Amino acid sequence: MTPRDQHTGGTGSAADPAAQPLRSDAERNRARIIAAARTVFGRDGLNASMASVAREAGVGIATMFRRFPTKEELVAAVFADRMDAYVQATREALADPDPWRGFAGYIETVCAMQAADRGFADVLTMSLPGAEALEACRAEAYQGFLELIARAQDSGDLREDFTSRDLVLLLMANAGVLSATGDAAPDAWRRPVAWMIQSFKTPARGPLPDPPEDAALYQAMRRAGLGSTSAETGKGH
Repeated sequence: MTPRDQHTGGTGSAADPAAQPLRSDAERNRARIIAAARTVFGRDGLNASMASVAREAGVGIATMFRRFPTKEELVAAVFADRMDAYVQATREALADPDPWRGFAGYIETVCAMQAADRGFADVLTMSLPGAEALEACRAEAYQGFLELIARAQDSGDLREDFTSRDLVLLLMANAGVLSATGDAAPDAWRRPVAWMIQSFKTPARGPLPDPPEDAALYQAMRRAGLGSTSAETGKGH
């Protein structure tokens, strides 16, 4: 029996040098794919293809699907930490002794999370039944938000006809603004979010943030395909 056999109990399998690189390579590939998906989804949203993620990661499409057989599994791995932060934001809002401040601050925080990551903006407005851990986080955050609503309504600060569905609509609207403005006017989302938060409060309305500059907004409208008519009309004057 060789020293190596003594170490492995005679089989040579426990520390098989041929097996170790395979496990290491698999883990490295997985990490590269997740990092690449964060970049691609954050830039292009969840409509980005698995092939584009594979290209960004520098791996073959077969390797991609060995590590992540479905897109939902990849999305769940990429956004696990962000969903944890989403749940934590609910807990922190509930810990605020001021019901309205907790409610409004939570909405601002979640919208800022959307603004920081286009892929996460998509995640917050869609259902991914195959990603059980992600959906469990969403369910916990939802229950916390129901409590935030109840507290703010009981205190008389939140209008009685506000429901949790209004948050979904707000997040969908914010995702649309973010998609349209992008880096042309990166803080533009703050203004419509402020409009909506102020419309939820009874009875007062506060000041709005400054709007984006005309040039930045025009560039964003062109990007969204809304500025072409004005530009063409302007040529005739």
